[in-house]
Amino acid sequence: MIPSTVPALFALEDLRASRGGRVVLDGFSADIPHGSTAVVGPSGAGKSTLLRLLNRLADPDAGAIRYRGRDLREYDVLALRRTVTLVPQLPSLLDGTVAENVAYGPRLAGGEANVERALALAGLADGFARRRVGELSVGEKQRVMLARALALAPEVLLLDEPTSALDAAARSGIERTLLHLREELDVSYVLVTHDEAQAERLCSGIVRVP
Repeated sequence: MIPSTVPALFALEDLRASRGGRVVLDGFSADIPHGSTAVVGPSGAGKSTLLRLLNRLADPDAGAIRYRGRDLREYDVLALRRTVTLVPQLPSLLDGTVAENVAYGPRLAGGEANVERALALAGLADGFARRRVGELSVGEKQRVMLARALALAPEVLLLDEPTSALDAAARSGIERTLLHLREELDVSYVLVTHDEAQAERLCSGIVRVP
């Protein structure tokens, strides 16, 4: 078999990283391929820290990260975060309407958001654009967070336990949306989860953090 010349989406080399003064990753190396990858491991193992390293919301104490074959530190950090976009574990939305939240990121970058398209991809109807954030359920807020990320037209979504605060019905809905995104868009995602069954349902590969 002829080896592929396409570099890994992310190549992690001998990473050491701390959070809150505690080392959570030490000598960690892995390749994250294009497509859908789950990061799994016990609580406190550094899964969320690893996700933050991938778009430089944090930097490692040692080691290197390459994105598409290029050292992560060579990218403009703001442009990187629009390309490699984090959806945090807990919804954090601006006061105002759903449309204002979805349009926020593109507006900061000097562009315009296709709000309806982003909402549809996140599984929300057009009518949600006029809803105020305070009226939404936790599951709806999580979908708006996803729509806000999708409005940036990212190459990679970093998903930090996006269903951990949801009930079973809302969790299933988010999972269906993520599977649909892989079919609809040329976007990769890296999913942090503590749920091995969810990792197998949603992802084609798994990276284990000890």
